Parts: sequence; C-alpha cells; structure tokens
Amino acid sequence: MTRIFRILCLLGMTSLAALAATRPNIVIFLVDDMGVMDSSVPFLTDASGKPKAHPLNGWYRTPNMELLAKQGVRFSQFCAMSVCSPTRVSIMTGQNAARHHVTNWINPDANNGGPQGARDWDWKGLEKQDITLPRLLKQAGYRTIHIGKGHFGPNKTEGSDPRNIGFDVNIGGNSYGQPGSYYGQKNYGKGSKQAVPHLEKYHGSDVFLTEALTREANAQIDLSLAEKKPFFLYFAQYAVHSPFQANPRFAANYAKSDKPAAAKAYATLIESMDESLGLLLDHLEKTGESKNTLVFFLGDNGSDAPLGEAHEVGSAAPLRGKKGSHYEGGVRVPFIAAWAQADAANEHQKSLALSAGSVHSGLASVPDLFPTVLSLAGAASPSGHAVDGKDMRPLLLGADGETNAAFLMHYPHGPHRSNYWSSLRDSEWKVIYHYLPGEKGKRYQLFHLKNDPYEQQDLAEKDPATLKRMMEGLIATLEAHQAQYPRDKEGMELRPLLP
Repeated sequence: MTRIFRILCLLGMTSLAALAATRPNIVIFLVDDMGVMDSSVPFLTDASGKPKAHPLNGWYRTPNMELLAKQGVRFSQFCAMSVCSPTRVSIMTGQNAARHHVTNWINPDANNGGPQGARDWDWKGLEKQDITLPRLLKQAGYRTIHIGKGHFGPNKTEGSDPRNIGFDVNIGGNSYGQPGSYYGQKNYGKGSKQAVPHLEKYHGSDVFLTEALTREANAQIDLSLAEKKPFFLYFAQYAVHSPFQANPRFAANYAKSDKPAAAKAYATLIESMDESLGLLLDHLEKTGESKNTLVFFLGDNGSDAPLGEAHEVGSAAPLRGKKGSHYEGGVRVPFIAAWAQADAANEHQKSLALSAGSVHSGLASVPDLFPTVLSLAGAASPSGHAVDGKDMRPLLLGADGETNAAFLMHYPHGPHRSNYWSSLRDSEWKVIYHYLPGEKGKRYQLFHLKNDPYEQQDLAEKDPATLKRMMEGLIATLEAHQAQYPRDKEGMELRPLLP
C-alpha cells in the first residue's frame, strides 16, 4: 500500500506540474505611495476618453512605464485604499478594507486605531489561516515570490513574515512600511527599526535599494524556471515612500528645477522605480519568459509627493488631495496590465488578447486583482471566502464603458490627513461622509465627477435628492461589508446618518 500510495502521489505531482506549466507567469509590480500623476504616462483622459497630459506628466521620467502602457491597457479610474496596509490586504484577499477590517496602515509597534477609531479593527493583519492569493496560487502549482515591502502585520505576529501567508520566498519584507535608508552605503537602515532585511550582500555598496531588490527578483525568477514552475512575483517596491533620499544617478535630471529639494529627490525615486521595471522586463526577455508573463503595475494609494498639503491641488494636480485624503488624489492610482512582450500567437496571450496602447475609463479597484489573477491561473477561491473584487478580464479585453463595481473607501480612524470618514463612488457620483465633522467642517460632500473631476463644486446642499440616494447607497454598502465604525467620546459606535 505504501508503494502504491507513493506512486499515486508522484503521478499527482506530475499532473500538477504539467498543468501549471500551461499557465502564465504573473507579476504584480506594486509601487508604494505612487499616485496617478507620478509618471510621464498620462492616465487622466479628456472628454472623449483620450489620454491627456498635464504638467506633472512632463516633470517625471518613466520611459519603461511608457513602454508597458504601449503594450497593454491602462486605466484612468483605478482606485486603491487611501493608505497602504488596507490596499495590500485587499490584493491578498480580494476584499474591500471595510470587510477585512484592516482599515488603517499598521503601526508595527502599537495599535494605531486612533482615540475614537473602530474598536476591533484588525490591527494584527493577516494570519496563517487566512485565504490569500499567494496561498491559492501555491496550491495551484505556482512558485510564489515576495520581494520588497510587506506590512501585512505588526511585529511578532504571523503577518510580519510574508512566508506565513502563502509565499515560498520572502526577500525584504517585514512589519515596517518604509525603509531605513535607500542607500547601500547605509546598509539600507541597518541598526534602525526600519532596516530592510535579507540584503546583506549589498551592504556597503553603491547599489540603490530599488536595484538591489530587482536583482533579487530576477534571481528568484531564474530559480523558478530551474524548478520548471510558473511564478507569481509580488514585487512591492519600498519606493517611492519616504525618506525622500535622492538617487545620485538621476539627480542631474531635476537639478535645474525650482521645485523643493524633497520633490526633486522624490522624482529620482520615481525614475529609480521605473529603471527597476525596465530591468525586470529585460530579464524576462533574456530568459525567454516575457511572452508568457503578464504584468500588473499599480500604486498602493494616492501620491505622497512633497508638492502640497493633504487636501490641496498639488501632489496629484489637477486632481485634488494626496495620500490619506478623502479626495480623488488620495485614492486614484496608476494601473497598467500588459504582457511583458506582446505576441498574438502565444497560447497564453490568445486567452487574454490585450489591445495595445488602449485606455479604459471604467471604474475598477484593488480587490479586483484577486479574482482576475486566480482566473488567469486556472485557480479559484474557496466558496466560503467572500470576494468583493470582480474579474477584470472583460475590461482588459476592451469592454470600455463597463465598470466593475462601485468603490467604497472606509477609514474609521484618526488622527490622519482625513479623519473618520467613508466615501462611495457610484458611476459619475461620489459622496463623502464625515463621522466627526467638527465645528466648521461638513458632514456631507457630494461631487459629480464627470462634470467636476477635480472636486471643486460640492453639490451636497444644491442636490439633496442625489445626496440622499448616495447616502442610502453608502449605508447599505457599509452594512453589506459588515463594516466597523468609529466611536464618540463615550465609546458608543457612530453610524452614518441620512441627511
């Protein structure tokens, strides 16, 4: 019986390997704090749906993003959560933050829910028993690779090590959300809490952090190919999060600008990230895997470029707001889906024939990656696991005018750039609800984003009927997600009120 059982196991493993070999490699290239305007690629569109360049597109240099966009589909209205950990957990689970309850960035050392924040929010983040994208892909025969920033859980929890949530390999990931240093000469922050782990071979060198991580990513691709396994590479750049430390190799490109020094350093971080993307694409071509590899490029929240305050038009101009803000500049991020090298004859690409250089104007958001990647990998989520995201393949295949869903953003925390708020995007309308409006603040804000994409005309008082309809939708959506709510000073739960 033992010998027969071993033979059956070997046959099963062989079948799994054969099945996995027919599936594409998948890369999620996630950039920290990169907003929709932090690129030379124009993502915003004009009234006809054509890409429209704005001044910030002329400031940044991202030629490899330009190449990727020419090869695939970019989205003009792709949304992420307004801060990082909620987005990252949404990618891993396919759930909106209101459902998975990681509704704030995770402080590695102390619960940072806020003095009136949701009492039982999931500060501990992801755990071993959670259903996650890498775990499901691993079960489907993929080699799962984590490179860069983790930030899935605080210190001394299971989520602090990405290997506990389904990754075969972790290089660079821990509980901290920013690097101690981008410089190899500074050992990437060794000696500080924010030290980037697993990069000792580069200590004392002039290798910038983005390049060190890229070298490690490419080495892991090689190991996957040696094992004859398709790979899932989750490449989570620490760039372009603070500290805003300039990469000296690119500093001359911005030296003559009159922008602040921190903004110039930020621009070099953007260019370093773009170089990393190019090195990855080059390596995929060198190994012969570029035609078999689908790349999803995106940011994790709105821009944090040092070009203005939280609610101003500056960092994401012409959009209003930045990282942490309740305006579009806080949640709109770049998104590109492209084969690393287009080839209509490739078997993988026949099933997802992307229209090169196209722009999709429909609404989509980070939970959508989970079902999309699983469908491409021929895998599925367990029936008992709630998934808020929707498969993006119809949108990626050119079904412009379609939208995946309304977008719910829920932040029952403070103090931050925007405190204790929820918002709902539903087609052209957006409502924002403030749980603690304050003496001079407003409880409701209402914008028609087709007519007013830059959120300059609050219609809450002028259009009470639409405000009520949108608030009814927001309340129903929060309840459907089993959302948690902030509290008053006596500790009682605050739920949104109809106008």
